Amino acid sequence: MKKYQVVGIGNAIVDVLTRAEDTFLEMMGIQKGIMQLVEKDRAQVLYGAMESRVQAPGGSVANTLAGLGNLGLRTAFIGRVHDDALGRFYASAMEKDGTDFVNAPVPGGDLPTSRSMIFVSPDGERSMNTYLGISAELGPEDVSEDVAAEAEIVFLEGYLFDKPKGKEAFIRTARTCRAAGGKAGIAISDPFCVERHREDFIKLIQNEMDYVIGNEDEIRSLFQDQDLDADLARVAAICPLVVCTRSGDGVTIVHNGVRTDVPVKKVIPVDATGAGDQFAAGFLYGLATGRDMETCGRMGTICAGEVISHMGPRPEANIASLFRHAELIG
Repeated sequence: MKKYQVVGIGNAIVDVLTRAEDTFLEMMGIQKGIMQLVEKDRAQVLYGAMESRVQAPGGSVANTLAGLGNLGLRTAFIGRVHDDALGRFYASAMEKDGTDFVNAPVPGGDLPTSRSMIFVSPDGERSMNTYLGISAELGPEDVSEDVAAEAEIVFLEGYLFDKPKGKEAFIRTARTCRAAGGKAGIAISDPFCVERHREDFIKLIQNEMDYVIGNEDEIRSLFQDQDLDADLARVAAICPLVVCTRSGDGVTIVHNGVRTDVPVKKVIPVDATGAGDQFAAGFLYGLATGRDMETCGRMGTICAGEVISHMGPRPEANIASLFRHAELIG
């Protein structure tokens, strides 16, 4: 048995959430419903404009690991924080949630710990304004081969693809895990990220990945065919396991050429932050514990449904209890 069932690598970001009306977003020049990268000065302005802040350790893959920790899996996170107040908060909070934070906070330098200002609209849509800070400097030197080799599954965050060092860290992690008999996969993260690195994304998925998870827009962005089914077929031709979330239309999984469609119960979100991250947590829990594809998909939808029922990107309920209620586990 390996030390870790799932190891994630991604941006270590402190999430700062608040509620905001659409008129506020327009006044502040915030584009609704997407993740925007901002510079340090802009980050300070937006942070100062926030009221009733809720602060938590975040980042897409880190949120997924928190969901897996809620379910009792052995997890670790490869990320980079500065040795400042936010960085120390982040590292200790991850450990408290049951995930090993394997890289010590970095002293010195001018880049502070990363943070994302998230404005949640009345319709539950989230508008993310992220200052990457030191997390964007994560590179292959931050990847411990001992950690990657001790993972049954590694999960990579597509946002890190914006810098060459992040790509190198990805490849080192994936190859080390797979050489030791594990599986490596990626969350596409953002269609705009794919637009910037389409060729490299496709090469990574084809040559280094055992699975890929993305929403409808992200899957479409890879090959840009006329319809989703055509895009899914092209991704499935280069990767053994493709998972596509389709919001209220359910989830489509293609595993070794076999398609499985999983319906979802439509709900009005309180806060959509973390829906994709927690879907990944449920799906990876199923994958790590040997469930079939339909069960993996159903676990993912339960986790996503729970997290959009409240503010914040991490689960508040006991997810195992929800799985037992749905008769997915004993």
